[in-house]
Amino acid sequence: MNLPVISVSDLNRYVKTMFDSELMMQSILVSGEISNLSVHGRTGHMYFSLKDEASSLKAVMFASDARSLGFVPENGMKVTALGRISVFERDGVYQLYTKKMQPDGAGALAVAFEQLKKKLEAEGLFSQSRKKPLPRYPKKIGVITSPTGAAVRDIFSVIKRRYPCCTVIFEGVSVQGAGAANEMIDALEEFGRKKCADVIIIGRGGGSAEDLWCFNDELLARAVAACPIPVVSGVGHETDFTICDFVSDLRAPTPSAAAEIVTPDIDSMKMDAAVFSDRLFGAINRRMEIERRNLGVILSKRNFNDPGDFFTGEKSTLAGYEAKLRLFAEKKVHESRIKHASFSAKLDSLNPLSVLLRGFAAVSVNGKYAVKASELNTGDEVRLRFSDGEVGAVIK
Repeated sequence: MNLPVISVSDLNRYVKTMFDSELMMQSILVSGEISNLSVHGRTGHMYFSLKDEASSLKAVMFASDARSLGFVPENGMKVTALGRISVFERDGVYQLYTKKMQPDGAGALAVAFEQLKKKLEAEGLFSQSRKKPLPRYPKKIGVITSPTGAAVRDIFSVIKRRYPCCTVIFEGVSVQGAGAANEMIDALEEFGRKKCADVIIIGRGGGSAEDLWCFNDELLARAVAACPIPVVSGVGHETDFTICDFVSDLRAPTPSAAAEIVTPDIDSMKMDAAVFSDRLFGAINRRMEIERRNLGVILSKRNFNDPGDFFTGEKSTLAGYEAKLRLFAEKKVHESRIKHASFSAKLDSLNPLSVLLRGFAAVSVNGKYAVKASELNTGDEVRLRFSDGEVGAVIK
């Protein structure tokens, strides 16, 4: 035999290259039951097998992909896994490198639903206290649903009939399949970023549990809870419940009901306005009649028939005040006169010139008054001041 000899590593590498070059193996959906499930404690990588009645396939899901799962995988759970087939060179084993995974079958879906519901409820995302109130009269309504389904027609029809004065901002998305949740997340984030709506309707028409499963996506649920604009969820029929219903600010049983909830009925508003108008005019007329009667009573009083009599009491009061003021002024003047006479008498008694009226004279020499005779000398020329004037004299 002239066959070349190759190492185990080279062979495994060659086989891996064959798998990696096969286009079909790069994106493949595999359905099976989980077995031999283990999660690496340090890295968080998930290792398991997918099996059916006849075969088994090894699989791995790295932690970065496992974190986006909307459920907790368990042994015995039937799932559909999306990934690529390649070879782990060290062991020479081909396996499924899983990127996404979702439960398969009604029983598995129910388990995944309950797991996520309990998780988000424990975080408080269903709490009524965090839910935002809906605007009573929204000017702009955002709608996130499929552009081709019956739901969008029902929503637009209800809004047009009930509240045609508002603006509808529509964001068409997929509402079924692997990428639907991401499209709805992008639409919610765009509404929240632009703040271009007062309330948002998100939903779709009825379908199977598998059809509605994208509304149970954990990331979508968190996007609904985080949206700064109130979100109304209207998914499926009245009996259908999704995680999106629980985290939304209000759950509507159907898309049409969601449109009914967010819009006031313009016909009812017109009727209410007419009733309020009638009540207002009635209240105004009754008030005017009451005030008209009150005015009539006032005008019938004697003071308005005889205006002069209206001031009689005031005149009498004013005259009393005037008399009191006059008496007070006269008293003050009399007291002032008495004080003035007393002060004048005291001043006169202290006036040195007042003694001249009794026959005395004041003697001065060289401009100074002489008090004693010894202050004068023979021959001094003096001035004698009498009450009516002065004369000169010489001391002998």
